[in-house]
Amino acid sequence: MAKTKFLQAEWKNLLMLNYEVDPAILKPYLPPGTVLDLWEGKALVSMVGFMFLDTRVLGIKWPFHVDFEEVNLRFYVRYFDGEEWKRGAVFISEIVPKPMISLIANNLYKEHYSAMPMRHSINQLPEGQTQYLYEWKLDGRWNRLGGTIGKLSAIEPGSPEEFIFEHYWGYNKTSETTTNEYQVEHIRWNAAQVTNTIFDADIVIFYGQEFEPYLNVKPYSAFFADGSEVVVRAAGKIYHNPALPILPVL
Repeated sequence: MAKTKFLQAEWKNLLMLNYEVDPAILKPYLPPGTVLDLWEGKALVSMVGFMFLDTRVLGIKWPFHVDFEEVNLRFYVRYFDGEEWKRGAVFISEIVPKPMISLIANNLYKEHYSAMPMRHSINQLPEGQTQYLYEWKLDGRWNRLGGTIGKLSAIEPGSPEEFIFEHYWGYNKTSETTTNEYQVEHIRWNAAQVTNTIFDADIVIFYGQEFEPYLNVKPYSAFFADGSEVVVRAAGKIYHNPALPILPVL
């Protein structure tokens, strides 16, 4: 039986600044049954800004909740379902400008949303470059995430861009033994390197003291993807006994 389409939307203009962190600070967020997905032995988190467009929840376009920005902090995991390893993302924080989205996601799905004023801008620069900027406001201050991109190209197999963008599952810790699993469907995106990166935010307030030393430096890498239409399906729940070992990632 096909799994229900929980969410349909266009995810566009995805800007990702990636930072290396101590794996220990991710342990409290690690969903039961999953293990960290490392890039060349490094645990990475991504600050992500992008646009939600033409959004439908359970097939319905909710008034004033169709087009909006999102900024999130995420990291990467793998889950072995008994037959194959699935590569997925885990969200530490998600910021949107719509309080209703935050309320529903946090109460029904145990997500980590916050609602606050947001805005974005796209500025054309010389030599075919474009600057993208996502902003969110708290206590009178506009926090910023941005960068400059050039020409888009196909994502190469085995590349660092593939590691960052090609995660087709989402995992969310709901208890010490239970994880929600989501399946994400979209075409393979085009990507570009990001230069002149911008990340100016109250890191401690939004993400905690433990992240401040790692997010307050130059990104390990920075990428941009054009995005596409996306379908998110509610795949189900994972029940994991902490006393049982998880198979190692091969």
